[in-house]
Amino acid sequence: MPYLTQLADVARRTGHPVTEVAGWKTRGHGPQPEVQGLVCHHTAGPAGGGDYPSLAVVRDGRPGLAGPLSQFGLGRSGRIYVIAAGRCWHNAPSTSPLHDNSSSLGIEAENSGGQPWPEVQREAYVRLCAELCREFGLAASRVKGHKEVNTAKPDPHSINMNDFRAAVAAIIGGTTPPQPSWTEKIVRELPMIGLGDDNQDVKTVRGCLFARGQVPAAAYASVPNGLRGWLETALCDAGLVTLIRNFQQAQGIGVDGIVGPVTWPTLLRV
Repeated sequence: MPYLTQLADVARRTGHPVTEVAGWKTRGHGPQPEVQGLVCHHTAGPAGGGDYPSLAVVRDGRPGLAGPLSQFGLGRSGRIYVIAAGRCWHNAPSTSPLHDNSSSLGIEAENSGGQPWPEVQREAYVRLCAELCREFGLAASRVKGHKEVNTAKPDPHSINMNDFRAAVAAIIGGTTPPQPSWTEKIVRELPMIGLGDDNQDVKTVRGCLFARGQVPAAAYASVPNGLRGWLETALCDAGLVTLIRNFQQAQGIGVDGIVGPVTWPTLLRV
């Protein structure tokens, strides 16, 4: 089997945004010999913000283990990173001959190993596995957690793999999932906004919060130029994070103080 240069096209069939990491089509420890299974991982990366801070490690490796370490990365926002088209060092020793490095593809999902899984990331995880099963003619039973095919590993943490496979099977057995509307695509491409970010998208967040009646006068009372100055501030500071958290709580969505793929649609009312 040659380098799997169709992987980005397969990922796009999920409807989630895709980033092709430079050089991915020729990256690997030689070509991928075959695809008999899929192995789901978590990165055990940093617990702080960012969509996929583990990219460099998955792409380039770590001391004692050369990269690439997985064909795919999966960001907290549901963005899929296509990292390699060849063989990757993602599961060894394997307890299953169908899920070793030469026989399977790996997906490294961003998670510290103890954090809650964002709903959009879980959805992208299931859909990516389903589309890969379709591409390579695999049953949902061929999707395994790293913890199921390597006795020394705990990942992906807190995910019941039987439930996960049932969700994959439901997609495989159904029709092709509906493609997102153009507005949904735009929202999915918006960046995650959190504490310390300084850009024009922060102004959009401020304007939307104000339009939704979520900005009390006290928030801008001491700001130069008052409300206008507050709206034109491009820095996401602690005060804005508090307002974001208040908005999330009021809307009944995950309260994390970050405007991402779950909060953006509610904020924009898409």
